[in-house]
Amino acid sequence: MTHAVVLIKAEREALPILGGQLAEIEGVAEAYSVTGQWDFVAILRVRDPAGVHAVVTGEFSKLDGIKDSETMLAFEAFSQHDLEALFSIGN
Repeated sequence: MTHAVVLIKAEREALPILGGQLAEIEGVAEAYSVTGQWDFVAILRVRDPAGVHAVVTGEFSKLDGIKDSETMLAFEAFSQHDLEALFSIGN
């Protein structure tokens, strides 16, 4: 399984609908509207890196309103349980 985080800048007109459109795409596990430099974050969970390519350059490119994006492939995934153990102090 390959995980990726995609940061997305949207055209102003697309802000009300783009999040729902992103979430409907196969391979997008979660889509968030966020504050800051980017407008949306899409979390991808696909079979392999080729799946990331298929979603980002294939499916996302079909959507109106995406101005820019940055894709980051995850090297390693940590569950909430793993993160709590990593940052716990003597527990």
